Amino acid sequence: MGPPSGVATELTILCGPYTTCLAPGDRKNRSKPTRGRKKVFEAYMSREDVSAGLKRKTLIQGPLRINPKKYHEAFIPSPDSTRDIFIDGVVARNRALNGDIVVVTLLPKDQWKFRMQLFSLFTLQVIKPDGCDNETTETAQGSDPPGSSPGACVLRDPGKGDVNSPDVVIEAQFDDEDVEGNISARHGFDLGLAPLLCLELNVSLSCAPVGISLWLLQVVYILEKKHSRAATGFIRLLTDRNSELFKKCAMFSPVDHRVPRAYVALADCPPDFITRPEDYSNTLFICRIVDWREDSNFALGQLAQSLGQAGEIEPETEGILTEYGVDFSDFQPDVLECLPQSLPWVIPPEEFAKRRDLRQECIFTIDPSTARDLDDALSCKPLPDGNFEVGVHIADVSYFVKEDTALDEIASKRATSVYLVQKVIPMLPKLLCEQLCSLNPMTDRLTFSVIWKLTPQGKILDEWFGRTVICSCAKLSYDHAQSMIENPEKAFVAEEIPAISPRHSVDEVRQAVLNLHQIAKQLREQRFMDGALRLDQLKLSFTLDKESGMPQGCYIYQYRDSNKLVEEFMLLANMAVAHQMHRSFPSKALLRRHPPPQSKMLKDLMDFCSQMGLEIDCSSAKALHESLNKTFGADKYAEARKEVLTNMFSRPMQMAVYFCAGTLEDETLFRHYALNVPLYTHFTSPIRRYPDIMVHRLLSASLGGFPWGDEGDIQQQAEHCNDRKMASKGRVLCPLCLAHPPCVLSQECGPLESEAMVMGVLNEAFDVLVLRFGVQKRIYCNALPLVGFQFQKLGKKPQLTLMWEPESLEQDAVQQVITVFTLVEVVLRSDNVPLKYSAVLKRPGGEE
Repeated sequence: MGPPSGVATELTILCGPYTTCLAPGDRKNRSKPTRGRKKVFEAYMSREDVSAGLKRKTLIQGPLRINPKKYHEAFIPSPDSTRDIFIDGVVARNRALNGDIVVVTLLPKDQWKFRMQLFSLFTLQVIKPDGCDNETTETAQGSDPPGSSPGACVLRDPGKGDVNSPDVVIEAQFDDEDVEGNISARHGFDLGLAPLLCLELNVSLSCAPVGISLWLLQVVYILEKKHSRAATGFIRLLTDRNSELFKKCAMFSPVDHRVPRAYVALADCPPDFITRPEDYSNTLFICRIVDWREDSNFALGQLAQSLGQAGEIEPETEGILTEYGVDFSDFQPDVLECLPQSLPWVIPPEEFAKRRDLRQECIFTIDPSTARDLDDALSCKPLPDGNFEVGVHIADVSYFVKEDTALDEIASKRATSVYLVQKVIPMLPKLLCEQLCSLNPMTDRLTFSVIWKLTPQGKILDEWFGRTVICSCAKLSYDHAQSMIENPEKAFVAEEIPAISPRHSVDEVRQAVLNLHQIAKQLREQRFMDGALRLDQLKLSFTLDKESGMPQGCYIYQYRDSNKLVEEFMLLANMAVAHQMHRSFPSKALLRRHPPPQSKMLKDLMDFCSQMGLEIDCSSAKALHESLNKTFGADKYAEARKEVLTNMFSRPMQMAVYFCAGTLEDETLFRHYALNVPLYTHFTSPIRRYPDIMVHRLLSASLGGFPWGDEGDIQQQAEHCNDRKMASKGRVLCPLCLAHPPCVLSQECGPLESEAMVMGVLNEAFDVLVLRFGVQKRIYCNALPLVGFQFQKLGKKPQLTLMWEPESLEQDAVQQVITVFTLVEVVLRSDNVPLKYSAVLKRPGGEE
């Protein structure tokens, strides 16, 4: 859709500044009139000049990440991925949005800004992208920035540094995702020494003064617009009622301040908006950015639709999904026509001749009790020689998702299912996910299997890959399997477990679970002895209202032996398939690699821990795992301290990514750091991940001896899957904030109290881990009833001293020292903004 008629030409005479996202370095433009003034943004370089500059290494390219808490700060990774490079202000970003692949250059020297402190290194790091409510920042190390000298006492100033203004970051913490490659890498950035940056850009710094150059870089080209250019927000009338533009345009203000404000045509607004604008003050709209001119602080947008009232879960969720380009539309008829039309579907007789028939075997699924898309099953049969035949059986989704069909096209575009708190946005139609491919009990299903002959210690003696037919004998939940593990001698009666196929007994299933558990323990022990790393973080599970499906409560999810059992055999299958593919197709194998953590940030974190009296060995994944699994104290808060440290050490980790093997010459780069294995892939979840479907096709080709796929096409799809994976991860977090049970419960039941442990200390705020709910919140000093507060650094250890107002005239101010690992009491209470909540620190020994 093109821009609304008449609006584009009007943009050249606008006077209003783009105040929402102006950085301090941009504010000098505020008072300048727009008419005839110098352009706000530089014109982009030509594609030819960009290509030449990248070849000469005078330009750098990378994905742009904008700090959601301090939206004037942006970063791209350095060419060697050891640090991040800082880009200051909206003007330097040059109209690029979060996630875009950009090209940057060094600004002319007359535009450089220097901090002349007598120090040689200043590192500042920020929170992960799209962190919706994980209000975490990373470390700032070295000397203090101007205005934050150690030991300075800050008295309350209502006009300075309110809750919405960015802090100067001095020390803080890190954020997370899981292990296997779900350790999310969010880098800190290094402003670093100017000479280092100039070496990367092949330029001279002969005339640079001693000090650190802070604002050096500028975006000169957008290689790929990864951002959807869609945003949710509110519409307002323009303030200048006498302007011509007032009669034609309204102002769209996005909720996400990383997106520019935009002019939208009044013709696209509701008919009565201009006469009754107050009726729409709390209505969410979707706006698509269609242009952003060089001479305007504002973008040009087009309203797409009205979502509903802000604060309601469904409109908020729909807006977030749209912003991140998540396709949640119904599947079109041409897609559904690719599925079997005659239901109930039965396996064609000719298919049995092509597959190994395992329907008589004791095969069962172990999943969450609410799971509907059952895509993996397990089997374990004792052999006469004392060994075991163990099988992992995965739904054969590629049988139904044929290449070059409408179904394959939509699956490849969606690339992943998106799991929200209250619902799932599936990659494939429900008929496939919950029926045709789901390994439901007592139903014949097509599968792709990996079957091993294993010793009781988990040593692989033989291995087989192939297409199979199974009939699951039981649908076990993790609770059922856990009960069997915890009560190995118990004779379970039929009422205690789900229905079992008449072909098999309860005892047969129980014994299979116990055998799998014993082997899994051996596999896990060996895996960590070989150097694997797992960074476990607290995870919330939700209880939903049966009628509305909305969250009504939450609890911290317990990761138990039954979970570990399934995990070990899924990992084993993924590794086995990776090796099989790579043997057959060394240049076409679709693999998943996990680069080592950022060395610079890891070193800074180790130094910080040393100052805290914690000796953490980061020399290898194994050493780090062993260090983090020590007992951090003998009290009941040892686990909380471990959780804080785990959060910190998740930060330097980089993202695991899919890639085509032929695109990397150095096979050492194939390694998976967290698992510490040379080859890894995803094979076990084809219902919800498109890469797994591709891997199934490659595995099938390797067994049939025929080629499959083009190296370039495989890499292109791998990159798309990486993008969608990132979007889906953001979506898991943000609706989790929108429908956050602490928020919902605090709205319904009033304030909620909990102990919390300090995770990071800034100069005017600190972050805590709320132990009752496993969530992280930031507490601002100026939101507390304090006489004042004092920040200081003891070595590299940050410390805030809070001076609470006395409760009576006869009392003195109460002091409270805040540092990392300090235990505090907090109260979670609902904000005035719908579906938002804050953590308030309780006065030591008293009220909040």
